[in-house]
Amino acid sequence: MNAPLSHYFIYTGHNSYLTGNQLSSDCSDIPIIKALQIGVRVIELDMWPNSSKDDVDILHGRTLTAPVSLVKCLKSIKEYAFVASPYPVIITLEDHLTSDLQAKVAKMVLEVFGDTLYYPESKHLQEFPSPEALRGRVILSTKPPKEYLESKGGTMKDRDIEPQFSKGQNEEAVWGTEVPDIQDEMQTADKQHENDILYTQRDVEEDDEKKMCQHHPLEYKHLITIKAGKPKGAVVDALKGDPDKVRRLSLSEQELAKVAAHHGRNIVSFTHKNLLRIYPKGTRFNSSNYNPFLGWVHGAQMVAFNMQGYGRSLWLMHGFYKANGGCGYVKKPDFMMQTCPDGNVFDPKADLPVKKTLKVKVYMGEGWQSDFKQTYFDTYSPPDFYAKVGIAGVPSDSVMQKTKAVEDSWVPVWEEEFVFPLTVPEIALLRVEVHEYDVSEDDFGGQTALPVSELRPGIRTVPLFDHKGLKFKSVKLLMRFEFV
Repeated sequence: MNAPLSHYFIYTGHNSYLTGNQLSSDCSDIPIIKALQIGVRVIELDMWPNSSKDDVDILHGRTLTAPVSLVKCLKSIKEYAFVASPYPVIITLEDHLTSDLQAKVAKMVLEVFGDTLYYPESKHLQEFPSPEALRGRVILSTKPPKEYLESKGGTMKDRDIEPQFSKGQNEEAVWGTEVPDIQDEMQTADKQHENDILYTQRDVEEDDEKKMCQHHPLEYKHLITIKAGKPKGAVVDALKGDPDKVRRLSLSEQELAKVAAHHGRNIVSFTHKNLLRIYPKGTRFNSSNYNPFLGWVHGAQMVAFNMQGYGRSLWLMHGFYKANGGCGYVKKPDFMMQTCPDGNVFDPKADLPVKKTLKVKVYMGEGWQSDFKQTYFDTYSPPDFYAKVGIAGVPSDSVMQKTKAVEDSWVPVWEEEFVFPLTVPEIALLRVEVHEYDVSEDDFGGQTALPVSELRPGIRTVPLFDHKGLKFKSVKLLMRFEFV
């Protein structure tokens, strides 16, 4: 844990204060507490002036989300920051405040966190501190705003904006459609030429920052450890980095996919010293998520997810951060941090040789009879379970296979073996799902995702989790893992 922060993948939340969808759900400190309890290390707060303009609210701006006060969120972060992990909590602030309210935030943050708050003595860091050096500390990441954006409390006329699903769609919405292939994502993004984000000028950031210094409360600026922002000018130029200072860059999943289509190695190189945060595209109103490997294979440390959503992408996130003792920081593989003598870095699109082969045998499963009602799966007969086993990782490693369905048994015995050749085993996840076969629609019987790098060879009991990521009391599989 002694390398700079840029050497780690960091468990990151997006709009951490939302209880549900992105448009009309309530804001609360409860989702923040839940995130910290499972080991999330990066909490995002959107700060807006309250209705009387004399205090700070947390809400998703220009939507119908009901606000929660900043001080309540900060106090909950302080109380729960280190219950799951001793390593630093990073608060990313989206700032829509006037300078007098920023001064108030500075005061509030210092009062709530006291000595727990870390901030650097120098104006610009040349390298980020390590998680070990920041153990038990809270740090802030934000960019000074270009202007005070006054919120009119949302532009929508009514609250009737819950997404409507038919029965079949809703079931899929519960445990998610299949995780999209990241190669397809990059190709799709690359074809969208409108509003070309690669080379067009973007928000100017640092010049504005200089102009604004006179309006900014010194304390507020001084408390920001990780200076952040969207690209100044073209995205490709922003990825060149600055040898004299490190920073955080934020890109949407679509922006990343588009840049990655042609400049994958530039992204990897940028993430050697700087932090890259990826966030869900704005149209994910239902708080769904994207394939996190789009960020991870390019070295992005902060792959920000809607933790309050459900679905397969989130299961991968839960599984990935079971690694390294569940502390919320997973060290990047060495090859992602290396620059060869010829100046080349890891190429996420390169065809790589197989490094390791994982053999997985699924013997049997049990526990559904204890955890589910007798009629949950089938009204008149025992269930017909089958297991899906596969890999999530780089595109060439990603695959899903399945066993036969065992009819009419609460304790299915499959005894089937699967073989997975892996080119990048260091970041691969083993995916396991159990479903119950039905003529009309299969029922969900549990899931888990496990870091391949930490699988212990031999015969193992593998507990399963529900669609929200909560562990079942009794449901588990008997499996064997073997590396050849």
